Amino acid sequence: MSHLAEAASIRNISFKNRIIKGAMSEALANYQGQPSQLHWGLYEAWAKGGLGCAITGNVMVDFRAKNEPGVVVIESERDLAQLQRWAAIGKQYGMVQLIQLSHPGRQCPKGLNKETVSASAVPFSPMLATTFGTPRELREDEILDIIQRFATSAKICEKAGFEGVQLHGAHGYLISQFLSPLTNKRQDQWGGSIENRMRFLLEIYQAVRAATSEQFIISVKLNSADFQRGGITEEEVITVFKAIDEAGIDLIEISGGTYEAPAMAGAKADKRKVSTIAREAYFLDFAEKIRKQVKCHLMVTGGFRTVKGMNAALDSGACEFIGIARPLAVETDLTDRLIAGQDVRYAVNNIKTGIPMVDKMAIMEIIWYAAQFKDIAQGKRPNPKLSPLKVFLKYAKGNITAMIKGRVNSRRSA
Repeated sequence: MSHLAEAASIRNISFKNRIIKGAMSEALANYQGQPSQLHWGLYEAWAKGGLGCAITGNVMVDFRAKNEPGVVVIESERDLAQLQRWAAIGKQYGMVQLIQLSHPGRQCPKGLNKETVSASAVPFSPMLATTFGTPRELREDEILDIIQRFATSAKICEKAGFEGVQLHGAHGYLISQFLSPLTNKRQDQWGGSIENRMRFLLEIYQAVRAATSEQFIISVKLNSADFQRGGITEEEVITVFKAIDEAGIDLIEISGGTYEAPAMAGAKADKRKVSTIAREAYFLDFAEKIRKQVKCHLMVTGGFRTVKGMNAALDSGACEFIGIARPLAVETDLTDRLIAGQDVRYAVNNIKTGIPMVDKMAIMEIIWYAAQFKDIAQGKRPNPKLSPLKVFLKYAKGNITAMIKGRVNSRRSA
């Protein structure tokens, strides 16, 4: 039998197979950050396709700090009924659902929020500075407030019926900003040594664990590297993995990169070793190394395209779960087909608009797939031939509208 079809369990929660949908930008919420029937339609499509577990797209813990228009926000029980209906879809089809909780820190487009905050007031590279402003450094009382916001959001997720949460500690979001010496220049207990820089992550984990039951799964998504000169070192990354493992984390998803060096979108794929390319996954080499250092479950996302490659990764012991992201945007029944022995049907190529500045940012690797999600949510078939240029122009128009409304919404509570 294929390893992909084998059941597994975490904290007595049963996973019917080893395939987990990695988080992707969905942009399906309204301006108030509320989930809707679009989310229900999208996740039901994946559930019907046999998916063992779905990690949702970014869900913000603070309405004042949204990473993009259309993102869900959970900071109170305002939308508990909608969240309960969302959670029920997974239970109906035997699909575990983990809500990905996040704070974007400095990764907020200019104009979307009233202000931008981060571990330190570090500006973006010149290429991205036109889109993302320089953040304000967080005060300690604000850091403590954000930690509690993660705990509050997780508690609401459990009340709604979700099996767990994933803390987004990768891709340059706020937890990642605290971990990286490139974005954390603090001289207090939250910066400097790796022990101080990872304090924010560990405090969030402890707060979430204290606010939820023993049955509730807590995962974290972490970078194997920043892929930037002067970023977090491999030795420091291993220290972080070991510390969060010892704290009691259930599952670590291994990823890599930031908006300034987007390895998570495959931007570094062409620079991999030949041996790594043969094994498909972007971060499998690191998984094999860290597997010897931690006891928790590991998940590798990015690059898997064949059943053989996925089974080989599981068989090697490098990871217990296979993360699939972008292919599920164009093949909602992919899980069933993989378990039946069929490979990914549509090769995921770099999405290009023909506009150099846009294509260098790799933003299309996010919004092109989000456009597919809306069609799936409305009961339509995904379109692998969808024009990237048309998607970008529609996105740009919607972004301007959202930013205008965002200045008002950023003052409201969710």
